[in-house]
Amino acid sequence: MRSDSKEKMTKEPIRSHKDLKSYQKAFFAAMKIFELSKNFPKDEKYSLTDQIRRSSRSVCANLAEAWRKRRYEAAFVAKLNDSEAEAAETQTWLDFAVECKYLREETGKELSSIYDEILAILVKIINNPSPWLLKKR
Repeated sequence: MRSDSKEKMTKEPIRSHKDLKSYQKAFFAAMKIFELSKNFPKDEKYSLTDQIRRSSRSVCANLAEAWRKRRYEAAFVAKLNDSEAEAAETQTWLDFAVECKYLREETGKELSSIYDEILAILVKIINNPSPWLLKKR
């Protein structure tokens, strides 16, 4: 991660979805996957390459949507659940990429570990969403 990204993950106030640790980690991982997947075989373009890019990006997109739905607990939690599912799906595609020898095992483990961190954050918020919700006036 770039040093400026690490600095953003300090205790600064959260003003947008981009300030969330989970979003920052997911964005970093999605961009790393994008770069690495450029080296996947061409015959994987419409299968593994497309799927892993789509699911990794979807983690970020669902977090952004969840952030904007904080007025409604059910909608907020539903989007977080979608993000959680996409993170787990991305881990599965990483497993396939490693097993097919498109990624080194260490690289797959490193990325999967980032998704474990994201999943832990998401589960914690899903289990206690109230501090994250917008207060009704």
